[in-house]
Amino acid sequence: MSQTGRQSINISKVLCVIMGGGQGTRLFPLTKERAKPAVPLAGKYRLVDIPISNCINSGFRRIYVLTQFNSTSLHGHISRTYKFDQFSSGFVEILAAQQTFTNTSWYEGTADAVRKNLVHFLNHDFDYLLILSGDQLYRMDFRKVITEHIENQADITIATLPVGRKEASSLGLMQIAADQRITNFVEKPKDESVLQPLRIPAALQASLGMAPEGESYLASMGIYVFNRKLVSEMLDNPLSDFGKDIIPHAIKSHRVYSHIFQGYWEDIGTIRSFFEANLDLVSELPRFNFFDMEAPVFSRPRFLPGSKINGAQIDHALVTDGCIINYARISNTIVGLRTTVGQGTELNRCIILGGDYYESAESVAQHERDGLPRIGIGAHCKIENAIIDKNARIGNNVTISPAGKSENVDHALYFIRDGIVIIPKNGIILHGTVI
Repeated sequence: MSQTGRQSINISKVLCVIMGGGQGTRLFPLTKERAKPAVPLAGKYRLVDIPISNCINSGFRRIYVLTQFNSTSLHGHISRTYKFDQFSSGFVEILAAQQTFTNTSWYEGTADAVRKNLVHFLNHDFDYLLILSGDQLYRMDFRKVITEHIENQADITIATLPVGRKEASSLGLMQIAADQRITNFVEKPKDESVLQPLRIPAALQASLGMAPEGESYLASMGIYVFNRKLVSEMLDNPLSDFGKDIIPHAIKSHRVYSHIFQGYWEDIGTIRSFFEANLDLVSELPRFNFFDMEAPVFSRPRFLPGSKINGAQIDHALVTDGCIINYARISNTIVGLRTTVGQGTELNRCIILGGDYYESAESVAQHERDGLPRIGIGAHCKIENAIIDKNARIGNNVTISPAGKSENVDHALYFIRDGIVIIPKNGIILHGTVI
């Protein structure tokens, strides 16, 4: 964006709202004890750090996070991470769903969540309400979205992403005119006769520099800009969701425009998408770059020591702070904070979420007397295609693999989702166990 474009935006006139999500059933068991935005990412971050960092890097520092389910972990992370100067007007605050004398229901959708906090939002001085999702991986300068919104004299702007035919039927698709005004919206169309008219016109594809046979549909990213004066009007009804309810109605009566984003974006909505997005980070040229210091991803400072690696063989891995790895073989794996890996262990295509604390010598000794492993991964284990959640205790001589098992399994010790084994938070796998 040009410097002129940036100067045209009064950043104090933008209020940001991040949706904390519902129960997160598709990310279970990672959401068994935490909200979706609190799910760890890349070994040391949380999903919610992505939209918050995008806001901060865009200069927008008035941010609310709306939460409802299992929000204790998320509350703790945000309160310990995002503290602005006391002389600035910046804040990152949680607004949890609550029952009142006038309303006893929980959030029933994205629009309903904003509606139930609307009085609180309208107490702020803002011209534009920026609504974001809390479980997506992408890097975006929101100033570009606001600039286009102003230039188009739009009432609502929706960030959209070009996608191919394979992804199109599982997303909300937009049809736009030459000036990028949205003329039609269809939620998750399956019928080919419905999909065909939604294709991006060839002329527009060419103007955007898109391959004519490549990504040819525009999907909603769940990112919306509303004019202040329109928010109350659009929510003065019982409709519960922006994508399914509010937007289709608004297209018919208001100026609704598309901001077309052509960078990397991933909706971390399932165990498979979580697994693949994390593993992509260990590739030599990952699609999302955490090393971009022009727009860094912020998270909680933990002041941990550097990781200690004693003779291990490590290939295409991401090893975070405070780990101790002893003569192990690790490939295509993320090793989360404070992880201990015993000698002779092999890890391949694993996401190790790490530990919240270091176990004391007394605790280790007591667990050994009880025949239980210490926190971390023991010696001579072989683990592949697995997610090991925080504070799990994996004993010595343990084998974990989804090979030969069903795609989805619920077991007392573990879960399998989308063909990936998940050891839940605080899980215990005894010495010699074969999964």
